[in-house]
Amino acid sequence: MPEDVSLEAARCGVCCCSALGRALALLFMVLLAAATLLGNALTIAVLLGTRRYHTPHGYLKVSLAVADLAVGTLVVPLSVHAELALALGGPTPTWTSRATGAALHPCALVGPVFAGCTLVSISTIFLLTVERAVAVLRPLHRDAVVTRRRTGALIALSWLGSFFLAVSPLLFGRDVALEYNPCSRMCTYTPRAAASALLLFPAFDFTLLAAAVLVNLVSLGSLRRQSRRRRRLALSEHAGARSIPSRADVRAARSIGALTLAFTASFSPVAVLVVGNARGNEWCSFSFFAFWGLAANSCWNVVIYSARERSFRQRALTLLTSAGIRRASHTIDKRPVFNANVCGRTHLITNALSPIADTDVQMHTQLV
Repeated sequence: MPEDVSLEAARCGVCCCSALGRALALLFMVLLAAATLLGNALTIAVLLGTRRYHTPHGYLKVSLAVADLAVGTLVVPLSVHAELALALGGPTPTWTSRATGAALHPCALVGPVFAGCTLVSISTIFLLTVERAVAVLRPLHRDAVVTRRRTGALIALSWLGSFFLAVSPLLFGRDVALEYNPCSRMCTYTPRAAASALLLFPAFDFTLLAAAVLVNLVSLGSLRRQSRRRRRLALSEHAGARSIPSRADVRAARSIGALTLAFTASFSPVAVLVVGNARGNEWCSFSFFAFWGLAANSCWNVVIYSARERSFRQRALTLLTSAGIRRASHTIDKRPVFNANVCGRTHLITNALSPIADTDVQMHTQLV
């Protein structure tokens, strides 16, 4: 692999190096950053601002949204900066060159953040799967087994372990460097030679994803059996409603299953690419689609595990329109209400006195 590969000399094919390809890639990056920031920030605001979501399941969702938000805040904007400098024809940032000797390299921060947040997302998905499995398989023991304290400890352990694993190739691998890859347009781990340390990522990720898939299959199978049991006992007074999961738990379990499948599909190309890079292959064009497909998963997570809930959509709509509602209510409060009350009171008094006035007129007519 050459030591100095600039953006101009990258073998990216039509997807990145042509004028149209660069424009489309830049537009995709900008839209992805905006959608990731807005979606995950709104998700965190809804989950933390609503008391009903202050549960172990809600805390796991917050952890996943924070990891996705970090990708949209640090990883994607750095690539947008590099691509924008290249599209405008200005000087290419020096840190994008593999031969740079900069002391403070942006990839030294962005690379571990992207890898660590990816590992956090996978471990959080696994924890969400286990939490939903307990709710489905053992609904009566869920509150005793899955507590807030245990969930918080597992979230902290997930973040610490994931970021330690993210920097482990730099600590234990001699032939691995963090550089801006001109093929993927992203800060990634670049092996100088065949580096087996990079194989830690796919081994760890696929182990958790495979376990999550198995747990999801068990949960969905149990849900199918319980659905049949619910239909058989529908006409019975003793339907055992307390011994079966609620419909909210069923919907959440299905959402976690869809989330697991989506993340597995988005991470599989990256795992293939990492294995190829560890063996000395570059696969330039394929790397762009692999890494940005994984980054796009940070945007779709919001749609899969939160936007499908009606209560979440209502709360999010309330937060988005709260500023307009406050302005409208403030305007209404300033409207003169005293005159309306006076008019209403005058109308009531007039109606009350009208019979008295008619009686006086009749008496006066009789006297005359």
